[in-house]
Amino acid sequence: MNQQPLNHEPVIEISHLSRRFGFKVAVDVTSLKVHRGQVFGLVGANGAGKTTLIKHVMGLLRAESGSVRVFGLDPASDPVAVLRRIGFLSEDRDMPGWMRVDELLRYTRAFHRDWDKDYAESLRERFQLDPSARVKNLSRGELAKTGLLLALAHRPELLVLDEPSSGLDPVVRREMLEAIIRSVADEGRTVFFSSHLLDEIERASDHVAMMAGGRVILEGRVEEILESHHRLTLRFAAPLSEPPILAGALLMTGAGLEWTAICNAGRQEMESAAAKLGGRIVEEAAASLDDIFLARVGSNGSSLRRSEKQEVS
Repeated sequence: MNQQPLNHEPVIEISHLSRRFGFKVAVDVTSLKVHRGQVFGLVGANGAGKTTLIKHVMGLLRAESGSVRVFGLDPASDPVAVLRRIGFLSEDRDMPGWMRVDELLRYTRAFHRDWDKDYAESLRERFQLDPSARVKNLSRGELAKTGLLLALAHRPELLVLDEPSSGLDPVVRREMLEAIIRSVADEGRTVFFSSHLLDEIERASDHVAMMAGGRVILEGRVEEILESHHRLTLRFAAPLSEPPILAGALLMTGAGLEWTAICNAGRQEMESAAAKLGGRIVEEAAASLDDIFLARVGSNGSSLRRSEKQEVS
């Protein structure tokens, strides 16, 4: 994760943004700030509003309510000034299949005055992409790495990635994440990326926002979020037929004598609350982002967890 000091001037500033498509609320009064040098992860199940938010950042959608600023500019009103400073990769990876990889690089280079030919070549070699291969014959992983190469080669100030590793096997996902992290560590770029894979967000990001139903339900530095949540195993003197209600417990699972709580309260507070119900803490462990998301979102989080299992199988 990036440990460089951050510039307090936000690269992306989203203020009270709302967006509807007919009767469907896609983004609901969302505010975010992404500062220079951050790797900012946006996590949520499919349909949570992540892609809609990114489309506003890219100027593909104009804010109906609230505002979006990128480098202090409205990306919908001033797209040229904004987009020339952004590298973008979407999960669609729509590239001309008839082109060879080397032809695609030359073609894309013509649109970027800051294109770094040597850097592009080093990325191609690192990703082991055959320059003579036709795009239509590339594997899903090779397509993703080609898209990331095109997004990085003009050394953009801001890298925007919408589900960059969707459908990829774990080895390719790891390789792409390492490339993203290295680009930030080496040059202090800013990365704003969405994913429904919590392990990916936890490994790559230093700041995270969790979305559900178009809303940001939790935001902060990854380390602070992890430090403020705990997994506690409670054992009671007599079996309980229903989950115990304890202040600070976000999610309670289990049965009978033993229950597990994901909580954001202090240990002493939870210990005291459990004792009043005839229980005691028998085990304490750190909560993962996966645990925290499911606790915060509830049943909506289960779809995210199922998606994650499908991706890595």
